[in-house]
Amino acid sequence: MAPASIEIVESGGKLQKKPVSFVNLAVGAGLNMFEVSTLGQPFEVIKTHLAANRNDNILTSLKKTYKRGGFLGFYQGLIPWAWIEASTKGAVLIFTASEVEYHVRAAGGSPFLSGIIGGMAGGLAQAYSTMGFCTFMKTVEVTRHKAPAGQQISTMKVAADIWKREGIRGINKGVNAVAVRQCTNWASRFGLTRAGEMAIRRIRDGEIPDYSRPLSPIQKILASAIGGGLSCWNQPIEVIRVEMQSQVKTPGRPEKMSIVTCAKFIYQNNGLKGFYRGVTPRIGLGIWQTVCMVFGGDAIKAKLAARQKAKI
Repeated sequence: MAPASIEIVESGGKLQKKPVSFVNLAVGAGLNMFEVSTLGQPFEVIKTHLAANRNDNILTSLKKTYKRGGFLGFYQGLIPWAWIEASTKGAVLIFTASEVEYHVRAAGGSPFLSGIIGGMAGGLAQAYSTMGFCTFMKTVEVTRHKAPAGQQISTMKVAADIWKREGIRGINKGVNAVAVRQCTNWASRFGLTRAGEMAIRRIRDGEIPDYSRPLSPIQKILASAIGGGLSCWNQPIEVIRVEMQSQVKTPGRPEKMSIVTCAKFIYQNNGLKGFYRGVTPRIGLGIWQTVCMVFGGDAIKAKLAARQKAKI
């Protein structure tokens, strides 16, 4: 997902934050649903498969995924878990990150620092509100054993069984790893995107940036690509998260794992390269999310603004 549009502007030397628009939240939710329902979930499935089956390559993961469920195998976990996550995480991120980023800026923080802190807060809020159990159930769907046709257990039955057996801890297994991933992910995306925006403004305006002039869509995409592309440095956390939530039965795998014990298990079995399995589809996912959220968001908001102006 591309960094959310947080309207913080400087006017007359004063910092101002425009109210978060409910229309923008609806647009964000709709675009997230489109993104995950098209190329987003296939990228997610392949990324998760590689992180859980670290001896497979991309071609092998494609073959195994197709063998498991045909074309629909690439959309395992989409309904309802990815849809629930997609329709809620954007709103949680925007509300939390916008408030935190504004207050850090108001306290004298730079755009780079405010972006990092706002992104951290938004990522943590996402993880502990809706993403924890949704991410867990998506991973369960990708990694659990599939019975022959007609004998398969529904995803809701799987979730209910986990709830009965392990309670809220079971359904949120790996949530702390999700929180670390989202915290570092959005800190990187927001911070590096803000740094990219500042660099573009200085190239365009000189040493003193003109905040009254908005960036063009191409400039926004360039800044987002910088933040989104470089944020994949935390792939080891993503691999740890997948392993903690995985249903793959690996010999010697500890029954109950913390982030530390999980990291030790991955290193003992796959070395350092094991922590970077699935990074290629994750980059592809980031690119697709950026295209949808930046290009799509700007286009839809421009049409809505034009319609609103025509009514006046």
